[in-house]
Amino acid sequence: MSISTFALQTNFNVKNAMANSTLPDLMRVRKEIVRDCMSDFENEEHRLENVLRINGVQYINDAKAVNTNATFYALDSVEKVIVWIVGGVDKGNDFESLLPLVNEKVKAIICLGENNHRLIETFGSTVDFMIETTDMSEAVKIAYKLSDAGEVVLLSPGCASYDLFENFEDKGKQFKQAVRKL
Repeated sequence: MSISTFALQTNFNVKNAMANSTLPDLMRVRKEIVRDCMSDFENEEHRLENVLRINGVQYINDAKAVNTNATFYALDSVEKVIVWIVGGVDKGNDFESLLPLVNEKVKAIICLGENNHRLIETFGSTVDFMIETTDMSEAVKIAYKLSDAGEVVLLSPGCASYDLFENFEDKGKQFKQAVRKL
């Protein structure tokens, strides 16, 4: 089965598909059934969810990424230059593990949270633009101004969301609402 036939073609989903493709062999499930499932799979809300493309910029909601491991896969899956919206309640996350991907892919970071000290300390010298805010609408407007056609604005907090939001769902819904108002 060609990867081009997958409904979701991110590295994260390709790896999941590879892992999941071995189970049907063991259980003797026909390959056609697996192929049909992979070609019309729908991603869950708030996990690498494509929201809109505006002026050639893709906006992706990954609000469910509340730790650096999930954010690693989000950053890794994007093949374009990224304006990254990150932040929230840091529960001792290993931000340093994201440095290689940030160096390679991220041109600007928008810190969305009440305490961004560790984010600024970790990534401040890595990107040309780093801006702090405590308002989702403002974060999206800043990302709009910093991004160019062919790039991606990625909300992937890498932190818990309860400093400014009820939960990650609330954060993701506010992101989508702000994007739709651009």
